[in-house]
Amino acid sequence: MSDDKKMVNEPDANLDPLSGETGAHPVATGIGAASAGAAGAAIGGAIGGPVGAVVGAVVGAFSGGLAGKGVGEAIDPTVEDAYWRNNYNSSSYAETGTTYDDYQPAYRTGYEGYSRYSGTGKSFNELEDDLQRDYETNRGKSNVQWDKAKHATRDAWNRVERAVPGDIDKDGR
Repeated sequence: MSDDKKMVNEPDANLDPLSGETGAHPVATGIGAASAGAAGAAIGGAIGGPVGAVVGAVVGAFSGGLAGKGVGEAIDPTVEDAYWRNNYNSSSYAETGTTYDDYQPAYRTGYEGYSRYSGTGKSFNELEDDLQRDYETNRGKSNVQWDKAKHATRDAWNRVERAVPGDIDKDGR
């Protein structure tokens, strides 16, 4: 087997596309950097005018990028997939005759969505339209419609939110 092909059961190393280092989470890092950079610019501008805004944006983007990477590191897609594969059928929304493969895109939408949208400070409810769009785009052959899939998506979102320190979307979880 070549070095660039990993086995199915190997954990995802999240390799950085430029350096090859493990632990890269470009989406989470970018979201963190963008949201904190904007906040830093606003605060810096209020305190130090245009120069303060630039300094605030740089400092905010750097610290926000690190925070975003931390959220991305806390979410291991391999672990989440294994958890839901073993637990989906004990959920009240899992209908008789469905398999894990029917719900897997909904769970993935939840845990990836939390990582993607955590920098926005919005709750699941506020992001439901975006999450539905993500699910519809990536659901593949699943026949589970959003009205059922959203419960699995919310479960995966909440599980990740409980694992990450703090209450990023400020919904009390």
